[in-house]
Amino acid sequence: MAHSRRNAETLLETLTKYDRLVEVGIGRRTDVAAALADRGVAVTATDVHDRPVPDGVRFVRDDIVDPDPAVYAATDAIYALNLPPELHRPALAVAREADADLLFTTLGGDQPTIPVERRTIETGTLYVARAAAGRRR
Repeated sequence: MAHSRRNAETLLETLTKYDRLVEVGIGRRTDVAAALADRGVAVTATDVHDRPVPDGVRFVRDDIVDPDPAVYAATDAIYALNLPPELHRPALAVAREADADLLFTTLGGDQPTIPVERRTIETGTLYVARAAAGRRR
């Protein structure tokens, strides 16, 4: 087990390969967005409720089911932590519209409801849906 964990990328290593990110549904878990901002990544956090965010992170109130396309237009990737299955397809639609990758984790045994690549990360599995067939990060 320790060997596979050593070989697993961390979530931050994967996300810092992008210059501009949007986190969907930040909620009260702001540590990933804060760490990305500290590493020089431009991060916009969204949620359906107003949420305080760390310095260096921009917040926009938005609903991924009824999104404002302008929020996502200039992003390289959209990510979400513990994304529920009912939001997989709406998030993918927004990512495709923005020509951005979608990266997400799920809760417990939830499986992705969209076609994805699976990556082992230190905390489990990161699911990746590519914006374009040729893009690799």
